[in-house]
Formats: sequence, C-alpha cells, structure tokens
Amino acid sequence: MSRSLCKTAVLISGSGSNLQAFIDKAAQGEIDLDLRVVFSNKPDALGLTRAEAAGIATECLEHRNYADREAFDRAVAGVLDAYQPDLIVLAGFMRILSPWFVQHYAGRILNIHPALLPAYPGLDTHQRVLDAGEEWHGSTVHFVTEDLDGGPRILQGRLAVDSGETADELFARVQSIEHQIYPEAAHWFACGRLDVRDGVARLDGGLLDEPVVSNYF
Repeated sequence: MSRSLCKTAVLISGSGSNLQAFIDKAAQGEIDLDLRVVFSNKPDALGLTRAEAAGIATECLEHRNYADREAFDRAVAGVLDAYQPDLIVLAGFMRILSPWFVQHYAGRILNIHPALLPAYPGLDTHQRVLDAGEEWHGSTVHFVTEDLDGGPRILQGRLAVDSGETADELFARVQSIEHQIYPEAAHWFACGRLDVRDGVARLDGGLLDEPVVSNYF
C-alpha cells in the first residue's frame, strides 16, 4: 500500500448511518482511514451488521454489566487498544464518556452533534430549533473533551430551516449533511492536517478559533 492509513475505531449504539458513510467513502478511497474495528454497547445494533458486511471486525460489551461508567470505559479501552487506534470516531455512541476515557485517548476522539454548537447542546435539537424559530440549523464535528458537546469545534454543515417542516424532516436533512462533513473532518485528521493542542483545534497549522462552515442548499 502506497499510503499509511489512519487506524480508526468507530463506536456506535444504533443503526450506524454515519458509520455507513465512513464505510462507503473508505471503500472508494476518498478518506485515508483504516476502519479497524466497530464497537457497540448494544449487541443488536444494526451498525454491527453493517460492519460485518464490510469485513470490519466488530466488538461488543454491554454497559449494564459494569459497576460504573469508568469501569465500563476501561473495559472498552482494553478492547480497542488491541487494535491500536490512532483515531476514535463516535458515531451515535449513546454513552457519556468518563474523564478517564477522554484522557486515555486525548486529542484522538471525534464526535458529531446535530446542532450548530455552541447552540443547542444536548438532546432533541431539531425540535428545539423549530420551536425557537431559528433560521439556520446543521451539525458540528468537534474534538471530544470532558465538557459534554463543548470540545473544540472543527467543521459545521449548515442549512436554512424550511418553513413548516417537521422535526423528522429536519433530522433527515441534517443527517444527510453529517454523512458528508464527518468523514471529511476525520480525513483531515488522518492526513495530518488537523489536530488539537492546548484545547484549540488546528487545521493546516492555523488556529480554528471558529469552525470551518459549509453551507448546504
């Protein structure tokens, strides 16, 4: 192989639609990621089936079998470290990570949140955006820190909210954007263009005081 690929572990809890975007783009050679393993805390997660169909190793531990959050996270890391990941991608992993886990993989964990952070952290973002009458909505790729949904922002996909659309319709449009921007940001990391230092994301050597914004129409 002429290029060194970034060894990547993808963590999921559900259907794995973002995972599928990574699988497709990696297969097409569009992203420099070696998808080493897909991990889930739920054995019936559809994303595990997607991974198996793509020939990617799968692992599963159920969090309810552990005494507390850190005990589970230490067990997860024990599984993941066997694959020597350079990057951890959270793709619908419905667990709040312990400080221990975040520090163990410091600077190497990416997440995507369905809102234009710092606006609308947390859950039910699409309905909250509609209820507030916002003009713009979208999704944000960010580095993970101990501050929930508060890590350094990298890339945002933004769209105009349509008058009269439902939360489900808005969800579908935002998810389509996520399938574009999440693999792109991970590719930047894989290529060495993106990192985080002293709590600030850097792209091509420059500080990302604000995320890169891509508009979708």
